[in-house]
Formats: sequence, C-alpha cells, structure tokens
Amino acid sequence: MNKTTRRTVIAGNWKMNKTPSEAEQLIGEILTAVSGKSTSGCEIVACVPYVDIDAAVKAAAGSVVKIGAENCHWAKSGAFTGEISADMLKACGVEYVIIGHSERRQYFGETDVTVNQRVKAALEAGLKVILCVGELLEQREQGITSEIVSLQTKIALMGINENQMSDIIIAYEPVWAIGTGKTATCEQADEVCGIIRNVIASLYSDKVAQATTIQYGGSMNAKNAKELLSMVNVDGGLIGGASLKAEDFAVIIEAAQ
Repeated sequence: MNKTTRRTVIAGNWKMNKTPSEAEQLIGEILTAVSGKSTSGCEIVACVPYVDIDAAVKAAAGSVVKIGAENCHWAKSGAFTGEISADMLKACGVEYVIIGHSERRQYFGETDVTVNQRVKAALEAGLKVILCVGELLEQREQGITSEIVSLQTKIALMGINENQMSDIIIAYEPVWAIGTGKTATCEQADEVCGIIRNVIASLYSDKVAQATTIQYGGSMNAKNAKELLSMVNVDGGLIGGASLKAEDFAVIIEAAQ
C-alpha cells in the first residue's frame, strides 16, 4: 500500500448471501467489531444483494461503512427483466457497485464490452465503481496473465476520461483463486497489480496510475491479509467469504491500517 498517493479500500462482496434481516445483523456486527479501533486509514464497503440494500443502508447510516451493489445494467430503463439500473441503485442510497466480477463473466455471459458499458452507466449515475479483472488458471499456466489482464483493463476503461478515474477502483481477482481457497502469493498479487498500474499509466498518466486504488481479491482472509496488504501495489481487498464473518472482516480492516 502507498497511503501517501491513494486510498486504501476494503470491500466485502456478499454474493448471494443474507436476507434483509440477516444483512442488518451483519452490518451491526461489523460496526461492533471495528468499534473503538481506528478506521481513518481505510475505507470500508459492504457490497450486498439487491434485496438487502435498503436494510444495509439503514443499518450503516452515519457509520464508517459504505454500501455497494454487486452489479448494474448499462441501460437507464427498458425491457430488461430482472435487471437493475445504476440510477435505481443511486436512488436507494448505494455509493459503490462491483462490475465485471468473474462470476458474472462465467455464469451470466458478461463480456469485456458489456463491462465497459456498465462502468460508463455507473459513473454517469454518480456511483463509484469496483472494476474486476483477472485471468483463468489455464491462462496463468500459459503465461499470458499480463496480456489478459491488460486487455480486460483497457477495454473496460474505453471512453473513460482522466477525471472519472478518481471514481474507479480496480480489483485484481485471479479466477483460479476465487472461492477455491487458493490465494496468489504476495509476489504474484503485487506483480499483477503493478501490471494494471502500468496499463493505467499508459492510458492516462503516471500521476493517475499512482492515485488509483488497486485491490486484490481471491481468497484474501484474516490470516493472509496483512502480508498481502504489505505489498506496494496492493491497496486493499475485495473480500468474499471472510466478509460474511464480522470478526474476520474486522481483522482484515485492521491489517489495512
């Protein structure tokens, strides 16, 4: 982490977990777990299922926890049954939205192009974006991690100007490490986050690259967070399973201080 040029962000991705009442309880438990501890050096976000947004926003009101969603559509409205627009999320009190998560790419047909469309829609609505990129296991074994992650990043940021980059966080999530219990080594995480930073520098400037928060996701937990967050290019984490356990999530937040 380099706190002198960019903010540290720990974001929980709850995925398809928790009812509204359970969401309210978990937010309360997280606030209790971080109570009395300094959180000034770390921004805390909980990205929750659509049905939990109202309960989570109310439970987190006036606290250090910001609420995010897990996806949004690129259109403002229309015949898109089951989808939610960025404007709808904004109206519900959401501040952040995850876009391009590997599970959306793997199970729901997300492409680099639709990721770009969603990023533009979210920014236009005034949301902050957590943009996910990452390679498959076979791509890492083929030695093309740099090419894949660079391509994903470049396409996702098409048409995004330098000023808008202040509202974008990039999360490097190696697909082979998501929900598998496998974690990239600190060196692997730092290397790829550095590759992403270099891509941003090539698209915009070194100043923008140094100011952009780049998270690591992929089985970051209470045990390995401190070591991963010690790397210079790792500015936080997008946390899956550990974000559903208040005490574990609090440990990761503390490690980010």
